[in-house]
Amino acid sequence: MTRGVIIGIVIGLLIVFFGWRLFFGHHLWHGWGSGQHMGRGHGAGMALAEVKVPDLPAAAKEGEAIFNANCSACHGQNAAGVDGAGPPLVHIIYEPNHHADFSFHLAVQRGVRQHHWRFGNMPPIDGVDEADVTKIVTYVRELQRANGIN
Repeated sequence: MTRGVIIGIVIGLLIVFFGWRLFFGHHLWHGWGSGQHMGRGHGAGMALAEVKVPDLPAAAKEGEAIFNANCSACHGQNAAGVDGAGPPLVHIIYEPNHHADFSFHLAVQRGVRQHHWRFGNMPPIDGVDEADVTKIVTYVRELQRANGIN
């Protein structure tokens, strides 16, 4: 091989590596798919993220009550996730530009196949209607904004 070909291959590999990291990096470097823990959670049932809770407006408080009744067993108190059960929703992966509000509606209606984490598939959630999901999303988005996720 000529020196130019070797340099071209090395440059190509670097472009692929850094492109992969830029596109998928927040998934890999924050523990998703790697089995690493986030925040202070270091054992089954522990929270996976530290979440600052702001003073919530009334609409978000309604969403909090619905979330606590239907989602917190897996997604944790204040959407901080539960080690061994489900991911935190207060995480860059769930920012509005990556997971729009409608994705939460679809997740509740249809469930979600495992793709960002190793918690298994999320089943559809019975008994939570569209209006309830809208309130849950309001709550989660308030938590996200308070924690620098816009």
